[in-house]
Amino acid sequence: MYLWRKLKVKNNCINRARLYRLTKKYGLEISLSATIGKGLYLGHPYNITVASDVISGDNVNLHKGCTIGRENRGDRSGVPKIGNNVSVGINSTIVGKVNIGNDVMIAPNSFINFDVPDHSVVLGNPAKIHSKEYATKCYVNFLV
Repeated sequence: MYLWRKLKVKNNCINRARLYRLTKKYGLEISLSATIGKGLYLGHPYNITVASDVISGDNVNLHKGCTIGRENRGDRSGVPKIGNNVSVGINSTIVGKVNIGNDVMIAPNSFINFDVPDHSVVLGNPAKIHSKEYATKCYVNFLV
């Protein structure tokens, strides 16, 4: 996803064509209106979905099959806001207007629809929070 970070004008016709090609090749669905910080890392970049208006901090790792999406009804209707140094595991889902804190590791196959504090490890479905300092120490790759 090097191209995504280097694009200054995402609505340019040529840049949109390049992004479209990446989308088709890898099955990525990353909205152009999503705000993504520096250091995005896509580990095995297949079938990753990021909804429009999602706000993501720096040094976020997204792995195969993860979904960061919108919830359309209820108390949590809206999109997630993700902090810095977050690792989202394989086939994990984050939905609704939730805040994911800094230094959070989300284990594979987790479903998150609630706020997660800083320095946490989240695992399971339904997800449970475990506090841990330096939760992403060995998991977040290529820090910017």
